[in-house]
Order: sequence, then C-alpha cells, then structure tokens
Amino acid sequence: MTKDISVSTWQAELVVDCRCMLGEGPQWDAKNQRLYWCNILEQQLHWLSPASSESGHYPLDHMVSLAAPLEGGGLLLVGEDRLSRFDPVNAAVERFCDFEADNPITRSNDARIDRHGSLWLSTMGKKAEKGAGSLYRLHRGKLTLLRSGLTIPNAICFSEDGEFAWFTDTATGVVMRWTLDSEGWPKGEPQPWADFSTTLGNPDGAVVDSEGCLWLALWGAGQVVRLDNNGQIIGRVKLPVSQPSCPAFAGPDLKTLYITTAQEGFSAEQLAQEPTAGSLYVVETGIAGLAEPPLRFA
Repeated sequence: MTKDISVSTWQAELVVDCRCMLGEGPQWDAKNQRLYWCNILEQQLHWLSPASSESGHYPLDHMVSLAAPLEGGGLLLVGEDRLSRFDPVNAAVERFCDFEADNPITRSNDARIDRHGSLWLSTMGKKAEKGAGSLYRLHRGKLTLLRSGLTIPNAICFSEDGEFAWFTDTATGVVMRWTLDSEGWPKGEPQPWADFSTTLGNPDGAVVDSEGCLWLALWGAGQVVRLDNNGQIIGRVKLPVSQPSCPAFAGPDLKTLYITTAQEGFSAEQLAQEPTAGSLYVVETGIAGLAEPPLRFA
C-alpha cells in the first residue's frame, strides 16, 4: 500500500538549533509572519520569524502541544488538560476550558483546526499507557468525544474541501481516513488508508498540501513522506535526525515546510550521534500548503 511510485526527494536543513525534548505542533501565524511550535515535555512555546531569522521561546506552567492563531489576535493553547488564550506580547495566559481535568495520567497530544473552524484535539497517557487516549472535536464551544481507547493519537488533518479527516494511532502504524458530513462531523467508521506497520518508522504528525497530498512524519525513520490520494508514497523529505514529529507549511506563499523533531527517549550515545535532535528543520518544497482556518467560537 505504501510502495514508492515516482518518488521525489528533498533534504531538510537545520533552521533553529533548539534541541527540544519533544518538539511538536508547528503552526504558521500568517498575520504576524511567525511560526510557533511546542516543546511539550519541557513546557515551552517556541517561535521563529523567518524574515529576520529571529527566534525565541516562552516558558509555560504546563505542557502544551499546539498554539494556533486566533482570529482576534493571540493564540489558542491546547494544553495538558485545558484550552487557554495566550498573548505573545505580554506572555499572559487566560484559561477558558478544561478537558480530562479529572484524569491526571493524560495530556494533550496532536490537534488541528478543521475547515469549519472547529478544533480537533487528542489526549494520550503521559507514559503512553495503552488505550488511555481519546479524540475530541470542539465545535462552537462544545467539546464532543469522537473516539476513545487510543494510545498515541496523531496525524490529525483535513482535506481542503472538508470531505475527509485523517488520523492515526501511532502504536498501530496505520493512518485512517474518516468521511465527514457537511458540518464536519464524522460519518460511519474510519477506514485504513496507509499502512506503515511493517516499515521503518511510525506515523506521527501530518499536514495536507494544496494538491490534496498528505505529508506525514515517520518517527524513528528520519523522514517525512508525501502521500497521494491513494496513500501511496510519492515524495520523501530526509532529515539528519531520526525522530521527526510534525510538518507545517509556512511563509508568505506557504511553500516552505518546517518540521519539528524530538530527542525523547534518547540514550547518551544516540544524543552524541544526533546532537541537533529536537531542533527545527526546514525544506523548500516548491509545493504550497493550505492556509489553516481560524478557530470559530460561534
């Protein structure tokens, strides 16, 4: 299902040597021309202004896995057990919604805003406990459980027309595709779409481009693969580190692909072999991504 067919290849390069324990959730803030990403385990929010090459980070008081731009300014933080608004100017955090606050073993993981302006977010066990995770949709202020019994939910992304959602439980190695109705709610059961269970690397974060292809990070394989509509590999981005976690399109034309990485679980020997693991990488693909919709509360 995932054999190579006319495969294009690219090489990613180091752009911010930040060495996060678990870099995740890259998001482009088009209004402010800034890329944000999270260092989940070390409770940091990182940023890069590509035009000036300036970068930095904000310390946080809880684990955060996504920072998405809000229509009225500021960022939505998808945190350990809560959603918050964050003002990058004064680093102020305003908590406005809890989820799984009564379950101390879980934290947020992958998340993305769908084509209807609704937030899909996932949880997982802090020690990746089997079946401890869930998948939710926050639609017009109401949080609905979509799926439970997941171990490491990832690869949440959506087709441009809103017809499909993708996600994976990384532990299974299989990317699922879910048909959506006109309001963005799942119809029926998700179907297996791309199987990596017998190949090197596990499916992690993903994003869809303007040609309808899905770019998927393969944790452990040092690659981001580009998949066509049938789940076939048609492109590969190679990295010098083994644990890419999520790609995101950014820049004025959305043709620059940024990739977060991680050094979680590394031994001292692995760190010596991959000293820049956990840093941010970049590649010019020549292919445009899709603008991420803002979150809608009403």
